[in-house]
Amino acid sequence: MNFRTVFGTLLTALCVISAVAKAGETTTSTATAAARFEAVKKLAGDWVERGKDGTPTDKLVSSIRVTAGGTVVEETLFPGTDHEMVTMYHRDGDDLVLTHYCTLGNQPRMRAEPGGAADRIAFAFVGATNLKSDDDHHMRRATLNLADPDRYRSEWVPCKEGGPCGKVAFDLVRRPRK
Repeated sequence: MNFRTVFGTLLTALCVISAVAKAGETTTSTATAAARFEAVKKLAGDWVERGKDGTPTDKLVSSIRVTAGGTVVEETLFPGTDHEMVTMYHRDGDDLVLTHYCTLGNQPRMRAEPGGAADRIAFAFVGATNLKSDDDHHMRRATLNLADPDRYRSEWVPCKEGGPCGKVAFDLVRRPRK
């Protein structure tokens, strides 16, 4: 065999191996995004603040429903109040993404970060509408800690002037059925 034949065969083999490896990554990424989205869908229902003693309060913080033929999860924070906000979760190819419709008048978009524990979904900012610059006040990160089917913690990190300016956390329990 001459050098060109050996080199061509080796190059073809490397391309095939690379394509197979990439397909495996996509399948894993797709499976992860699908599992995470299914976990978010299971949050459908009304959620109240958890009291300091761990028992549910009467304060409704979040109302979650699955819509659009099961392709979108809509979360309404502080429903029926002056502070009502909506967050929409959905798949975008191999990613789980959200858009947060904030009372600040902007709409940050975030993508779930790869990896991490199965019961923790961390979202990072990827862009926004109605945001003049990164210095404007907006939500920059969000994390869902899914403790169990009837309890979860939602954490939001707002930013302004280019850096984090605090953290808002909600310890929520599923509203007990009456």
